[in-house]
Amino acid sequence: MKNKYLFTQCFFTLLFLLQASLVMAHSGSVGGTITEGQSGKGLDAAGIYLKENGLSAVTNTFGQFLLRGVQPGNYTLVVTHVGYQTIKQQIIIEDGVTTSVTIILLPSGINLKEVTVNTARAQTFTSLSDLDLKLRPLNTAQDFMRLVPGLFTSQHQGGGKAEQMFLRGFDIDHGTDIQVTVDDMPVNMVSHAHGQGYADLHFVIPELVQRLDFGKGPYQADKGNFATAGFASFKTFDELEQSFVKLEGGMFGHFRTVAGIDLLNSKTGAGKSSAYIAGEYNYNRGYFDAPQHFNRMNIMGKYTTQLAADKQLSISLSGFSSNWDASGQIPERAVAQGLIGRFGELDPETGNTFRYNLNIQYQQAINEHSMFKSNAYIAYYDFDLTSNFTFFLNDPINGDQIRQKEKRILAGYNAKYFTDYKLMSLNARTEIGGGFRHDNTSNSELSHTLNRETILNRLAYGDIRETNLFAYASQHIFLSPRLVFNAALRFDYFIHDYKNKLPIEAEVAGYDTKGLSPKAGLYYNFSNSGRIYANYGTGFHSNDTRVVVARQGMGVLPMAHSYDLGIVLKPYARMLLSSAVWMLDLQQEFVYVGDEAVVEPSGRTRRLGADLSARYEISSWLFLDMDVNYTYARARDEEKGADYIPLAAKLTSIGGITFKKDRIGASLRYRHLGDRAANEDNSVIAKGYTVCDAVFSYTMKHFEFGVQVQNLFNTKWNEAQFDTESRLRHETASVSEIHFTPGSPFFLKLTAAYRF
Repeated sequence: MKNKYLFTQCFFTLLFLLQASLVMAHSGSVGGTITEGQSGKGLDAAGIYLKENGLSAVTNTFGQFLLRGVQPGNYTLVVTHVGYQTIKQQIIIEDGVTTSVTIILLPSGINLKEVTVNTARAQTFTSLSDLDLKLRPLNTAQDFMRLVPGLFTSQHQGGGKAEQMFLRGFDIDHGTDIQVTVDDMPVNMVSHAHGQGYADLHFVIPELVQRLDFGKGPYQADKGNFATAGFASFKTFDELEQSFVKLEGGMFGHFRTVAGIDLLNSKTGAGKSSAYIAGEYNYNRGYFDAPQHFNRMNIMGKYTTQLAADKQLSISLSGFSSNWDASGQIPERAVAQGLIGRFGELDPETGNTFRYNLNIQYQQAINEHSMFKSNAYIAYYDFDLTSNFTFFLNDPINGDQIRQKEKRILAGYNAKYFTDYKLMSLNARTEIGGGFRHDNTSNSELSHTLNRETILNRLAYGDIRETNLFAYASQHIFLSPRLVFNAALRFDYFIHDYKNKLPIEAEVAGYDTKGLSPKAGLYYNFSNSGRIYANYGTGFHSNDTRVVVARQGMGVLPMAHSYDLGIVLKPYARMLLSSAVWMLDLQQEFVYVGDEAVVEPSGRTRRLGADLSARYEISSWLFLDMDVNYTYARARDEEKGADYIPLAAKLTSIGGITFKKDRIGASLRYRHLGDRAANEDNSVIAKGYTVCDAVFSYTMKHFEFGVQVQNLFNTKWNEAQFDTESRLRHETASVSEIHFTPGSPFFLKLTAAYRF
């Protein structure tokens, strides 16, 4: 009986292999290059699909693509890309022959018809991000982060510090649960003096951002540390279409100037190269009673060359410097008692930071269906911040002012290789990658200070060495032209070393941690206008090296388990809808609180939510968009009623209407953040807000003029809010209540740009 079963199994296996070989023997392929009409360069991320059978692909960096396993016959090849005219071309597929095509796409206006729902695209929301970059007013790195549906940011030091972020029920602080990269170089800082994952994006000049890719949840194998709630990946331009100079001036002493100069742009030949340099200066006195004197300077240069038709090298250098004063967070009672106004201060704060980056990127197409990408980077970073959140709670005589300070060098390397091929009769894609990151932080400090300079007591002081080695593999299998299965596994290994330099407890300690992150997904296109998908993934954020040392390496890399079930629809050519329900469970966290130099444990948590995004093109010149996100977030090990997760956003929504015709553009937008619990028992509420902004622009051949209004209706709102225990100088007992940073009042800004 056993032998009979084995014989039957072998027979059907051989029959399957024979059938697969017959299918492969009677099929052809189509491949080629999609180029951009003005420059002649290959067009990255163009969508390719065959109308008759739904087979699809996406072009690589050099505009190349290949579709295998196409049955002989006549087909309509459709090529789409946001911002370009859609091309349809009739082709003939012959048995055993690869049909070659070269297609030129010409620029066009924004058109939702160009957005396709495509199984070959791993990122569910990539099309939305491409579209939104062209429709929304963007001025700072903070505005770019707000493109991610459901992600809200708040600034509580006048533009100096990295923004606090909220996404999928997480108070991400300054980056603990979202991975941020620029040209594959990490922005997040591990074991940072102010907080784990600190992601200061202000070294990015907004005018140089070409694309923003993002995702929610821990589902991408190449996204590791901090990619718990999601990731945001920025891509800067390799070349400038035109040189430009831009000036901005506005209320509250706002002034900004930015320029980009095209140094080299040879668009013909195998060795075509480009180079540019750009710089930005920003000053803002601020709307607070005390001048903030915010200054920021950026400079960036980038050189890109085609070593061959299928090999590209990019080298970028950038530098960033910023310094500021700040009024800090103030308690509600100080305003209610008339001690200060809403925009006043109790203890002035200050900060300065800078960062210098070198990033070398290399990518090569091995052939039409295989690609290798890598980058190596090194950065030098400096951070110095003084603040006071509790005033005279701990030191009734000198006050509770603290200073957080560090210097670091970070360096790393990323590499990935992916290839499309045939597995039996099925299309498949394999991606493998790996790399490392090393952070060398010196004199990481938390000190109790007086008058910003005098050190009264050092609470933490030491040198941190942290190395992350990682590798991953991801496999896509096209079970049919419309059904795709993906499975992936990621391995991370961390080496932690901390040299405590406090005299009374000097020590050197080191521990290693490691973790495996499996992921899986299933995507089904029931037409080229509809997709349903299901994702499962585990993710994590590493904990501060000082936490690892304090815990002696035990249980400090807890995992997040997440599930998504979603649908993307184009019910009409001019409408795009996306919806998802999701759940994320977090095992445990041990957080190093940089403001207090203590390790703060938290238990298991669960977050449930629903996301909805809608885009509608009313006409060729009028667009609507809206995102609504709902989250239910609770601590699983606490009693009901005392299980709220402080500051977890419950209901958020952004949206607007955009007009764009000929030389005139205008936009009216809103953002809404609902009330949310500020503490564990919901007895203190962080008040929500709805704020509206407006933009108008007029474009000529070389000139562009614009008007921007923030907080159009002069809404009174709080940007940052915390339930904090504090004591004022005249008080005999402490009080726990909302401490806040006020949001911007009505703000008018004028812009003018010249392109040449």
